Amino acid sequence: MSNLMDIIGVRIRSLRKEKGWSQEELAERAGLHFTYIGKIERSEHKVTIESLEKVTRALGISLEEFFHLIQPIREGTFNDTLTKILNSLLNRSIDDQKKALHLIEFVLNWKDE
Repeated sequence: MSNLMDIIGVRIRSLRKEKGWSQEELAERAGLHFTYIGKIERSEHKVTIESLEKVTRALGISLEEFFHLIQPIREGTFNDTLTKILNSLLNRSIDDQKKALHLIEFVLNWKDE
């Protein structure tokens, strides 16, 4: 499958796991079959926009938010270092992002003391 399908699958899995849901629970909430959710997460099946909308709605986010979360930051938007930091965190779980923020804040506060 394409890199986009890989990214979509990873993002769905990450959002599902953040909620503590099984593939079966997400499928039920989205009105889809659980094997379809598994195939999307493993990028074994191309997801239709209609199915993706059902999944994102079940996860409590819009399609716009979903794609905003997976789109890399373009170089030149920020300085190179900040762009690399943001891109490395985009496809991580919210929990991982919070841990990274905590670590960054710790390091920045440590240097000030």
